[in-house]
Amino acid sequence: MNANRMQLSSKDILEKEFKTAIRGYHQEEVDEFLDTVIQDYEAFQQEIEKLKQENDRLRKQSDQTRTRTAAPNHQVNYDVIKRLSNLEKAVFGKKYADS
Repeated sequence: MNANRMQLSSKDILEKEFKTAIRGYHQEEVDEFLDTVIQDYEAFQQEIEKLKQENDRLRKQSDQTRTRTAAPNHQVNYDVIKRLSNLEKAVFGKKYADS
């Protein structure tokens, strides 16, 4: 959920005033319900923030892992090429090494 798309904050919910009518809702019941909504809303906001932080941490960890594994692959490739070259020299002899 994008923070820009959120229309209400817990403060907005808490400070919302409703007009009263003769046969309106019971004000204390509405207030108790809004208190519950505010608590849930704040819990969701905290969970979203926690998940964003964990997501950032995992992305950084993934980037570090990619950079660590990229460097050794070049060394392994060099070793394989060197071994292959030595093997070709052993199999084909001096004639192959001179060309």
